[in-house]
Parts: sequence; structure tokens; C-alpha cells
Amino acid sequence: MTASAPTHLAAEIATQPADWLAARDTAERFADALPQAGEKVAVVGCGTSLYMAQAYAALREEQGQGITDAWTPTEARLDRGYDRLLAITRSGTTTEVVDLLTRLGGRIPATVVSSSPGTPALEIAEPILTPEVDERSVVQTRFATTTLAMLRWHLGHDLSQAAEQAQQIIDAGVDGFGPALTADQLTFVGRGWTNGVAQEAALKLRESAQLWTESYPMMEYRHGPLSISAPGRVVWAFGDLVAGFAEDVAVTGADLMHSEVDPLAELVRVHLLCVERARRAGLDPDAPRNLTRSIILSPAAAPPA
Repeated sequence: MTASAPTHLAAEIATQPADWLAARDTAERFADALPQAGEKVAVVGCGTSLYMAQAYAALREEQGQGITDAWTPTEARLDRGYDRLLAITRSGTTTEVVDLLTRLGGRIPATVVSSSPGTPALEIAEPILTPEVDERSVVQTRFATTTLAMLRWHLGHDLSQAAEQAQQIIDAGVDGFGPALTADQLTFVGRGWTNGVAQEAALKLRESAQLWTESYPMMEYRHGPLSISAPGRVVWAFGDLVAGFAEDVAVTGADLMHSEVDPLAELVRVHLLCVERARRAGLDPDAPRNLTRSIILSPAAAPPA
């Protein structure tokens, strides 16, 4: 692939506004399989799926829907009286997720969201299959954001404006990147549910463009991370700014990026930046260094049963 060749990642990013709108129907169709108000819920996933789980867990608790914990499967404590487990796995083959669902053995209701038909996870939990948002790029975008969109629709959110904002960001292209286009380091921060979004933003640029990125809760930025900010670097905030935050960033000489759009739409801006920064670095964002579409461990490397 040449640096200027089209990528699967770019094509998959572009469908997200329409995907989010279609997720409303998915949420309605599978409403009974999704967490119900008042249930105590564990949400599990790895990598990007974990960050979507974190965002959803925070949103659900903020709305008073019930205690909701986000876990990576190998650290999950399922002895805490959960009423339901929700697993997010694009491939449906991730060893840690499949092993956790197998060990659960149907003791509590379990639902799995995946875009890959005929995979093991779908056979050991109630499936929500979304093949229309599957991806050929190793780097996840539309599956993850559409899963979160579906869960937000289920919580009663209207994603119409978010989808419109995302389309506007896509149409703007490089004009919307500002100082992030050339920054040598980016720190992402969030609040509440956008902590998961900030984590995901940082991961995307690490995967696709091998950039130096970090992510923190916004109030933690002053407790150490502020020391890495400097001229030529960016602090990118998702969600409402805390009092004095902009002033703290300004003192370092770093550029602050912040928008009033829905944080999920703002994540699309990061996705587009991934493609452009990878292109400028001569990298193939569809095939990140050292990564594969699914982590399938050998028996010796798998977590203990």
C-alpha cells in the first residue's frame, strides 16, 4: 500500500453517522436482551470494547439505571451479585471474553454484542449481531461507536444531532484538526462517561499512527500529567471543562482542543486525524504494528479457568 492509497479505515469511519441512526432500530429490536432499569450489570470487553464499556457504565449510572461496572474479562469480579453480564467483542473470538462467558456457565443472563457471525461468543450468550458495522481494518471505529450509540439509544438518548455533527466533521476533513495535525504529543482528558471516550481517542492514534498519546480523567491532569504539556503539544478535552482547566493548559504553552459537539461525534474527528497522521507518516492504518484483528491466546497463555 502506498501512503496515498485508500484505506478500509477511512471508508469505515465515513459510515458512522448513518450507522448511529440505524442503531436505534437495533436497540429497539434487542431491548429485552439489553440491561433493564434497576439491574446490577457487569460490562466486559478488551481494548476498544473495554473503553466503550466504561463509557456506557458511567452513562447508565449517571441516569440512575442501576449499578454498572466495566471490566476487562481477566479482572472481572462476577461474585458481586450481578443480574446481567453484557460482553462487547467485535470478533467474537477474543480468548478472554470467550473464556469468561464459558466459565459463567449461564449462572446469570449474558448478552454479547458482536459484528462477526458464526463465532464462539455468539453461541454461549444471547447474541446481538451487527454485521453491517463489521470492519476490515484492524483498527476499530464504527463497530465500537455504533455499539455505544445503540446502548445510548437504549438509555433514551437521541443520537440524531450527534450523527449530524459527525457528518459535519467528516465533511470538514483536515480543516477541523487544528494544532493536532502537527502536534508531537497529545493528551486526552474526559469527565464521567467521556473518560472512556478519551481513553479510546488516545488508543486510536497510538494504533494507527504510532503517536505518543496519553489519557486521564480531567481532574487528574493537574496531578502530574500537566508536566508533559508544552508548546507543540495538545491537550484534547471531551465533555464540559472544569473551572480553571483552560488556564492550567495555557500556562504550559500547549494547545487546548475542545468542542461543544457530542463527544461521540468529536471522537470521529480523532478517527479522521488517525488516517491523516498515518498517511503523513507513511503508515498503513489498516494494519497497525504488532496488532491483529482478534487476540486469540494459546492454551498456555490463556487466563486460568
